[in-house]
Parts: sequence; C-alpha cells; structure tokens
Amino acid sequence: MSESMINHPHIDTSIFLEDISIRYRLPTERIGTFKEYVIKIFQGRIKHNSFLALKQINLEVKQGEILGILGRNGAGKSTLLKVISKVLVPTKGRVWTKGYLSPLLQLGAGFHVELTGRENIYLNATLLGHSRDEIDEKLDEIIAFAEIGDFIEAALRTYSSGMKARLGFSVASAWQPDILILDEVFAVGDIAFQEKCFDRMAQFRKNGATVLIVSHSIDQIRDLCQRAMWLDHGEIKELGAADQVCDTYQAALEIK
Repeated sequence: MSESMINHPHIDTSIFLEDISIRYRLPTERIGTFKEYVIKIFQGRIKHNSFLALKQINLEVKQGEILGILGRNGAGKSTLLKVISKVLVPTKGRVWTKGYLSPLLQLGAGFHVELTGRENIYLNATLLGHSRDEIDEKLDEIIAFAEIGDFIEAALRTYSSGMKARLGFSVASAWQPDILILDEVFAVGDIAFQEKCFDRMAQFRKNGATVLIVSHSIDQIRDLCQRAMWLDHGEIKELGAADQVCDTYQAALEIK
C-alpha cells in the first residue's frame, strides 16, 4: 500500500516517484552465445516472457529523511534504487530528484580490479562527476577513512569484500551529497567501521542530506531510519514509520 501522491513534488521534497513501473523481457530458453542469439532473432525463433519488476511505485521522500527499504531477494529493491539513481529508465512513470546524488549501488561498482586503490579512487570519483582538483583535495581524507593501510597501492583484485566496501563508501561519501543511496553496503565489514559510516550518515542528515538504505538487517533499518518501505514482488506492501514497518515485515517473515 503506497502513500497518496500529488502530481508534483513539494518544495521540501528530495525524491519524487510517480507511477513507476519496470518491465523486463526474458528469453524463454537459454541461448549459449551472442552469435546464436542474433541468428535466432533474424529467424524470429526467440520467444520472451515479460514480468514487472516494479509495479506503479509512488513515493515522496523529504529532504533530510533517512528511508529504509526492506524486502526479500528479488523484491525489486535494487531495481528501485537504480531507477532513482537514473541508471535504469522506467518503462512507465516519472522520476524526479533534487540536488547532487551519490549512489553506492554495489560493492566495487565503478572500480577496476587491475587498478590500485588510489587509482580506483580517481576512477570512481570521476564517474561520480568530480574533477581532478576536487579529488586531489579529498584524496587523503578518503584514504584515511577507508582504513586499508598500504593496500591503497595494491591492485583491487587483492582486496577482500570488506576492503572494497570501505573504499567504495569512502569515495561515495567523501563529498556532502544531497542524496546518498546505499544498497547493502553494511553487509560486510567490522562493527567499528560500520559505526564510522553511521556517524557520517548522521552528519549528512544533520546537514540536510537525504539517505536511502537497502538492508536485510531489520535492526539497522529500525535504528537508522525514520520511515521504512517494505517491497514485495515489485509492489509497496507497506510504507510508514520505521518501527511499524519493521514489525510488520518481521512478523511476515516468521509466518513464512
């Protein structure tokens, strides 16, 4: 059940989604090679099934709000974040965001495994829209926050998943964003580093940033967020106060 929407965002709105739907088309059979795929296309022998990954999503997030998103695997959580980040274009509906958006959608996204940590900072920050001078100014701070020591000069392929997460979050959060989007970023890493991340998000919120968090941890959503959304099969099952949504979602998991 989604909240009632208006046809335009309010002045204090940070994210506005109206009737967002995403339809995927999947081949009904497995095709081994691209060549085989092209041949079958020209022969008209490929049949597709389609399904809605998101179904008429309506959402309005206020400036300075931390919104948590819950749901089982395949519920549409990551797809929704990609739509908000403008990585995916919706099949139907309207997406509106205000200000500088910093997405961390996947551990190591925007990184190259053969480049060093230092080189990946420049690569990833450039993809996020920052100039060389801006990156130079923040470089020492990013390295210090990531706490990966001498590995900053090592190739990324030598990093653990936790180290990649540290570096990714450090780059994505080095500049005060208007909107910060985090997809399962805290699934890895030690408690001390997680606390550093939470403190930084709290500072962002104090400065007026909006934060979206996807997490399988109900406790994290309960502790960090004012509101939460439960997605199920591409639909908003419940949207409201974080404690209430977390309770409902947890009860549903226990029933199943």
